[in-house]
Amino acid sequence: MTELVTFGETMALFAARRTGPLRFARDFDLGLGGAESNVAIGVRRLGHSSAWMGRVGEDEFGELITSTLRAERVEVRAVTDPDVPTGLMIKGRRTADRVDVRYYRRDSAGSRLSPGDLDTDLIGAARVLHVSAITPALSESARATVRHAIDVARAAGALVSLDVNYRKALWTPQEAGAWLRSVVADVDVVFATEAEARLIADLAEPVELARALGVRHVLLKFGARGAMELSDGVVRHAEPYRVTEVDPVGAGDAFAAGWLADWLAGADAEARLRTACAAGAFAVTSQGDWESLPTRRDLRLLGPAADGVSR
Repeated sequence: MTELVTFGETMALFAARRTGPLRFARDFDLGLGGAESNVAIGVRRLGHSSAWMGRVGEDEFGELITSTLRAERVEVRAVTDPDVPTGLMIKGRRTADRVDVRYYRRDSAGSRLSPGDLDTDLIGAARVLHVSAITPALSESARATVRHAIDVARAAGALVSLDVNYRKALWTPQEAGAWLRSVVADVDVVFATEAEARLIADLAEPVELARALGVRHVLLKFGARGAMELSDGVVRHAEPYRVTEVDPVGAGDAFAAGWLADWLAGADAEARLRTACAAGAFAVTSQGDWESLPTRRDLRLLGPAADGVSR
């Protein structure tokens, strides 16, 4: 049985090697990036089986995505679309501390995701369905796909996890908020920053904001100020791990993967939150959206006994 199932658009990722305006970049690293596939890799590295479903173009970038995910031991159920290309993401660093990410995904294969692309048997047998609010912003068919997946998972008794992952380039706050409010009653876990949670409930105080979502598990991320979890009415806070940040993209996906992996392992709420924060910290320590996602052994490197040298 696959423990966690997710789906969405994963894109080919070109990352500039030099800092400055992208127009002056000449060398790029080629990889892949996608919120949902990042979570699938993260959960797999932490010891649990995962599957990713999606749609890719019949091109080299689509091959890159499926082969890389399989190399990470993620189960892949991908539809190959011969008519449109795999989406692209271009990432640069405008200054030493500011990342510039641009997406070329309009009319891409991933935007054509439809309910028929889903393996509903796989979803029905999973313990967790993880979805992102990026996917419903891509197209009407992708929006219907998310709704269908949630209905299947709920009917099967799976935990339904939602990462708000707001992308202003895809839809307005009003559009995103309306969709989120239409589905939040049907999910069990919400991951969000404070600003993202306020798309659903416009309250200033974090605890009251989390309570207003009406979800069993709410995880609010405060960046350098740590994180908060409201689970079954109990509030817990966690301090951030101090690491040297190289690339902040993917930290939220790593946080979600850490929490979900510990939930699958039966860990208590305090352990889940610590693992989520540790995984998020690891994700920012090197270039790439998912390359620094940790294993269980890696997590020990952030413990109190770690001395910075591995021999």
